[in-house]
Amino acid sequence: MGEDEDAVLALLDDEYARAILAHLTIEPMSVDELCTACGMSDATAYRRLDRLLDADLVTEQQELDPDGHHYKRYAATVENVTVTFTDGSYEVAVTRSTDPADRFTDLFEGLS
Repeated sequence: MGEDEDAVLALLDDEYARAILAHLTIEPMSVDELCTACGMSDATAYRRLDRLLDADLVTEQQELDPDGHHYKRYAATVENVTVTFTDGSYEVAVTRSTDPADRFTDLFEGLS
């Protein structure tokens, strides 16, 4: 069992991380949107997003709002996580979704 696999399993044990991933499979979201959707504080969202980014389960992209301010939007990069138990050991396999940049493009093309 590798360190990356341990990190993925630890994240999936966290209800906030699971909620963030679930919402980000619908559409990319900002921290404010995630806090509202998941019922969590900014600090909680940022801590979980940092861990999800480190595990490569989400990606971030800088956005510019009409007022000229910058903020980040996050998208899930994971489709499936499978844990297989065989011969006294276990293995974690992560299936990544399509390129997150494509998901952001699809989102913004849908807005116009």
